[in-house]
Amino acid sequence: MKIGKYELKAIQTGMFGLDGGAMFGVVPKPLWQKYNPSDEQNRITLGARTLLLDAGKRKILIDTGLGDNWDEKFKQIYKIEQPDKPIITALKKENLSAYDITDVILTHLHFDHTGGSTSYVEGKWIPTFQNATYYIQRKHFEWAIKPVEKDRASFIQNRFFPLQEAGVLKLLEEDEFDNEIELIVLNGHTFSQQMIKISDSSKTLVYCGDLLPTSTHIPLPYVMGYDLQPLVTIEEKKKLYSNALNENWYLFFEHDPKVVAATITDTNKGFILKDVFTELPIDRR
Repeated sequence: MKIGKYELKAIQTGMFGLDGGAMFGVVPKPLWQKYNPSDEQNRITLGARTLLLDAGKRKILIDTGLGDNWDEKFKQIYKIEQPDKPIITALKKENLSAYDITDVILTHLHFDHTGGSTSYVEGKWIPTFQNATYYIQRKHFEWAIKPVEKDRASFIQNRFFPLQEAGVLKLLEEDEFDNEIELIVLNGHTFSQQMIKISDSSKTLVYCGDLLPTSTHIPLPYVMGYDLQPLVTIEEKKKLYSNALNENWYLFFEHDPKVVAATITDTNKGFILKDVFTELPIDRR
């Protein structure tokens, strides 16, 4: 898929598992398990999918997956299934190395979104992409370094704090990245998550982050138990859908194990998937 000057490529780095009840909040298990079967520990399978925006010399990565160097207990808890150096291995399939990445836009700093941002090398955590500038909203970074009990376990500081120490983390207070990329600030899941909208005159794709972690989360009440402000999440979904319906936007799912992107439609029973893609569609222009 091409939007503006960018060629878009979905990058799957691995799979992991989280509690199905936590992923769907108040929605009863008989409803969500139809499409998200759980294991004996009630965990559903999730993807760790990132997005590459390639404009030739400039190559932008959105989120970095789980990363590696987790201890065995952590890997068992979260059912992590991925190769060594997952984001680097995935980029190699695109004939790219870590040194080719010029920019990394992080939606937020939970470990499953920024785990691959740093690497443990010779006893020290360093930026994985040493030629890149990393971008995060300032208010979110300030929250991440002083989280509360509800979300403290989601922030693993060695996966993002070394970026600031190395001077490669840019703290944003704005919503425009360039002519094709807009950063939409959200506050339902966590404070100042940034959702990424990539658009030109004919096409728009929105990297939904944890506003819509999977395609199953399209119905408005399907909100994660992890969200700090679930009612805000619902309002943010309504606002996204209003634009997505009118302009047939592609919604990109970071955690869906199979569905990469989809468009939506509205019925008398609510919002549902319209066109579903297990890989990004070929450019139709």
